Amino acid sequence: MLAGPDLPILLEDVSVSAGSVTILDRVSLAFEPGAPTVLLGPNGSGKTTVLRIAMGLARPSHGQVRWGSGESALPARRAIVLQRPTMLRRSVAANVRYALRTAGLRSAAKRGQRGQRGQQGQRARIEELLALVGLAQAADRPARRLSGGEQQRLALARALARDPAVLFLDEPTASLDPASTLAIEEIIQTVSRNGVKVVLSTHDLAEARRLAGEVVLLHRGRVVESGLAPDFFGAPRSAEAQKFIAGELLI
Repeated sequence: MLAGPDLPILLEDVSVSAGSVTILDRVSLAFEPGAPTVLLGPNGSGKTTVLRIAMGLARPSHGQVRWGSGESALPARRAIVLQRPTMLRRSVAANVRYALRTAGLRSAAKRGQRGQRGQQGQRARIEELLALVGLAQAADRPARRLSGGEQQRLALARALARDPAVLFLDEPTASLDPASTLAIEEIIQTVSRNGVKVVLSTHDLAEARRLAGEVVLLHRGRVVESGLAPDFFGAPRSAEAQKFIAGELLI
C-alpha cells in the first residue's frame, strides 16, 4: 500500500465551531493505507467537514491534524472531489489537461522533458485518465454539456491527475441514477485496488456496504462508532448505529 508524506492522516481531538454552532466535537480519527473508509451519517452530521479538515482546506478550532510524519497542510499527494464539482468552460480533455498543469505532478515537464516529448507524455496521460473513467469517446465534448454522472467522472479524472495517495470524495453518487452510480463505484474500486486510499462520505447504507473496508458513523459532529465494515454492519455496538442500520432516523 502507498504511504508517504500524506498517510497516515490523524485527526486528534478536533473540534470545529462557527460562532456558537459546534460542527465537529472532539473528533479523533486515523486514515491509514488500505481499503476505502466510508464516513456515514445523516445530513449535517459533520462528514463534509471531516473531509475538508483532512484535506487541509479548513483548520480546526481545537485539536490538530497530522499528515504522515508532520503537520504541513500542503496537499503533497491528496485530492478531493466535492459534491458539486465545477466544470471549466472547455472540453473534457482540456479540463484534465488543466488539472495536470496546475498539479505539476509527474508530468513530462516535471521529469525534465520538453517540447514534443513532453506534449506526447501529457496527451498519453490525459488519454489514460479518460479511459479510466470511461470518457475516452467524449474527449472533445464541452464539459458543461455532460450529464451529471459524466461530470462526476470527469471530476474524478481531474482529481486523479494529481497522482494522489489519498482521495477524498464527498457524496460522490448523490442524485445519480443507478447506472451512473455503478460507474462511479467501479472507478472507486479500481483506484483503491491500485493503492490509492479512498475516504468517502455517504448517507447511503447500501453504497457503504458495497465499498467500505472501514466505517465511521458520525452524528451531531461526533464519532459514535467506527470499525471494520463486517463488524459495523454485523454487530453494531452503539444505539445510534443500530438505529441507522435499521433505517431509523437519527435526530
